[in-house]
Amino acid sequence: FNNVPMADWAPVSLNGHKVYGIFITAGMGLRWNDAKGTAVDDQAQGQYWVINGHHYNTGCCFDYGNAETDSRDDGDGTMETTYFGNQHSWYYGSGPGPWLMTDQENNLVGCVNPDPNDKYCENLKSITWRFVTETTDGEPHHWRSMGGDAQDGDLQVLYDGGRIINPRNSYDPMRKQGAILLGNGGDNSNGSSGTFYEAAMTAAGTFPTKELNQKVQANVVSAKYDVQRLAVTAADKTDIPNGLQTFVPGTNGSSTVTFINTTGKAILNLELSLQLPAGWKATVVGSKDKVKTVNYTINPGQTVVATFTVTSGKKPFNGDMVAQASWKAEDGLTGVDNAIQKVRNVPAVKINEFRVSDGVNTSNSFIELFNAGDKAVDISGWSLTQHAVNIPSFSDIVVPKGTVIAPRDYYVFGLSTSGLSIDAAKGDKVIYVRSIAGIEAGHEIVIGTGSNKEVRKVANVNSSVAAPAASAANMRGFVAAGVPTTVWQPLPEGPVITIPAGSNNIPVTSVAHFKVGDKMAIGYGAKYPAVSYFTENYEVVTVTNVGQPGTQAWLSMDAKPGDTNIKVSSTANITAGDKIRLDIESVGHGIEWVTVKSVGTPSVRSSFNGPLAADEDPGTGLELEQPLKFAHSSNMPFAVNGTGITFEPASKFDHSSNEPVLALVYSIELNEALSEDHSIDDVVYDANVTTAGYVDEVAADQLFGGPALSTSRGNITLRNAKGIIVESMNYGGVVDPWLSEGYQAVPGEGEEGNYAPAPFAGGQRFGATTPAMELPNLSSGRYPDGIDTDDNELDFNRQLSFNTAAAIKAGSNNVKVLSTAGLIIGQRIVVGQGEKAEDAVVATIGSTGATLLTQDAPAGTTKLAVVSSQGFTKGTQIELSWGLVYVDKVEAAPRRFRPEPGALQPVDYIYLTEPLKQGLKAGFEFAGTVLGLSNPLIYDHAQGTVVVSYIPTPGKPNKY
Repeated sequence: FNNVPMADWAPVSLNGHKVYGIFITAGMGLRWNDAKGTAVDDQAQGQYWVINGHHYNTGCCFDYGNAETDSRDDGDGTMETTYFGNQHSWYYGSGPGPWLMTDQENNLVGCVNPDPNDKYCENLKSITWRFVTETTDGEPHHWRSMGGDAQDGDLQVLYDGGRIINPRNSYDPMRKQGAILLGNGGDNSNGSSGTFYEAAMTAAGTFPTKELNQKVQANVVSAKYDVQRLAVTAADKTDIPNGLQTFVPGTNGSSTVTFINTTGKAILNLELSLQLPAGWKATVVGSKDKVKTVNYTINPGQTVVATFTVTSGKKPFNGDMVAQASWKAEDGLTGVDNAIQKVRNVPAVKINEFRVSDGVNTSNSFIELFNAGDKAVDISGWSLTQHAVNIPSFSDIVVPKGTVIAPRDYYVFGLSTSGLSIDAAKGDKVIYVRSIAGIEAGHEIVIGTGSNKEVRKVANVNSSVAAPAASAANMRGFVAAGVPTTVWQPLPEGPVITIPAGSNNIPVTSVAHFKVGDKMAIGYGAKYPAVSYFTENYEVVTVTNVGQPGTQAWLSMDAKPGDTNIKVSSTANITAGDKIRLDIESVGHGIEWVTVKSVGTPSVRSSFNGPLAADEDPGTGLELEQPLKFAHSSNMPFAVNGTGITFEPASKFDHSSNEPVLALVYSIELNEALSEDHSIDDVVYDANVTTAGYVDEVAADQLFGGPALSTSRGNITLRNAKGIIVESMNYGGVVDPWLSEGYQAVPGEGEEGNYAPAPFAGGQRFGATTPAMELPNLSSGRYPDGIDTDDNELDFNRQLSFNTAAAIKAGSNNVKVLSTAGLIIGQRIVVGQGEKAEDAVVATIGSTGATLLTQDAPAGTTKLAVVSSQGFTKGTQIELSWGLVYVDKVEAAPRRFRPEPGALQPVDYIYLTEPLKQGLKAGFEFAGTVLGLSNPLIYDHAQGTVVVSYIPTPGKPNKY
């Protein structure tokens, strides 16, 4: 599931009244896959929306309209929506953007030019209006888009003409599917940002006229959209309001109330004040007044600002600070308004630094707290909760009694060697664990902590993990061992199905790692969406049969009423007796359930790239028990639940789509039974193991058993013993919007909301055949220690990290790296890891990049075919035997995230400013000039060696 938008993040005025829009930041989105009456295939349909013209980014894709019913990319022409943003990889307009375009799947389209390679749309101007109206209308062989200022004037025609032309005819005819989405892409890509206010779609088969669209615009303008009338924020954040202000009990802070007259009338006797929690005080700066009174006339559009000194109470608190405004209009009518800001009143204990992996030991994780105050803080009973994106929380890390952090001191949580993957009960001799890395029979292990700690010897270590096929990691739905799959989510008939209590079978997304006789855990208890204040639970059952997972596929050919056979893109995981729902409810289409009689062969390919040609084999498909009642179009998706996993005893609870289902593949047999009960994620520690779990020169103050921290996106939240939030932090993305810190609406390229950087970097450009890159030892943390501006992005840093683009010989003082971003002359760096790690200082900075020729380059050419152009840009210097040459431009070939087996590797091209003086052979390696060091290196270092600025410092001052 996507995150749901926050209800109060987009206040505006409409006809002088406060209303709320829908604020979307990366990770959010709304969708109705099982819509009714929407256009399907090439049927006509129109849509309009009103949006915020100042909130956008390059992420895919801030859309509204008709899209795929299975939340997947089903090929060109399977969606037709409005789009707003400044993504310029497809079509684009003048200036830097943002532009009003359409999303027609695998193409953000603003126009169609005679030259199919010409993507510039001269009618598309960069949008500067605060409120924007856009329409997108499509019919067979024709589409049109219009846009304008939602506060004034008519709509302008942005494009009015034919469909995209290509050899596959993949956009004409269109193959729309009829779902309705808002704020994300057809394949559910949710990297976009934007704010939505209103919208509507026409019925299937309806193509709005220009005149009708102008009437819609006139109605929108008459509604008098305007900005938020009253706002309250920290005094230093009036331009970037973040909705949160943190106080230390008994201290002062400054808060600003801003009033903009959006009533459309002059007003008098304006009073501004703050309603505060019990025990708090506020006075207008420069006075002893509790209320800011304005005695002059305030005209429409005029702004009044009042700043208050706020003194917080002595008790910890989470809640709201409420700004209040009251006034009298020139016609004698009175008005009131209020605005809310979240406040925290808590000790100055901060989540200060955390690491996921040291680059070699992938579970060498820690989370560090820092007392930024001048008084010791008793953190007994405090809890730390952390979870990955879209994964619910199963446990808290609870600080033991008697724990005090001295002023300016640290407290380090370290991930244990392993941890319990489910609860363990008194009397158990087998425990199920998160990992068995390094643990061997005969080792002594510790289970639990504090008074619940017990020591046992390992009698045996068990793993039921089968080695995956070589290509398994590239398959959609692949699940690594120890990571839960989910209860199946069929589309379009979902998005949620519920398997009732008392069931002995459950459909799942993947059956990898499940085996008959093994235990498995099925989640229950969390609400949707899964947020950090809900706790998930597991019930444990024994697998009695492993069937087929759920699957999504598509019709490969049109099917008509009376047919008893359908051609399909895939027959994988489909068995006789399966029931399949076809289509959606719309004009010329109807929903029906069919039963599979027998399973044949799939079509030679899916219709992703357009309909099958006459000479392409459609396969023998699926024979059905009964003839079809309705017509069904090629490329329409369907779901099969599969036969799932059968188990005993019967389930005790209801289970719904996307709940976790975990194969318990790792277990440890103990020499004697447990004497205590232990909860999920309790510590399992093996002092003999130095290659798993937290290992550092500074010992952890407290170990925790799990879950393992996510390398990509997660949330960490600190609460006191009464459950009051002391600190919260999203990293890698806005994982928990309700626990976010910082301004979320910064527009522009790459802006995806406010969050701390994930302490992980590595890998290589997808699809490239460059050597493997070492992974760095990085952390994300505050610098200086304890700094807190209630802004995750500003407060947290990550060390610089690079990889060498070529091998380095001992004694060399030149290092070629793939990037120099952020480096300065005099910068300290660390080259290599472990025993070969060595310090150096940057003396000079040249140009980046290193690659190989894929084919001979004769003398006189300026075009070089290369394995990868990564790191090369216009102006890059390249060292050749006769001297330096310079890059004029780079052409990077598109690369699929999951290339087809046996597919040819794409080739990039580098163009030089002058011809080669001598020919170069295929396989020739060349690079930029890159970094000169002040001292020669001691060791040899291979290509791909990691280079960092600093390394993490648990329990010590941060370095970034």
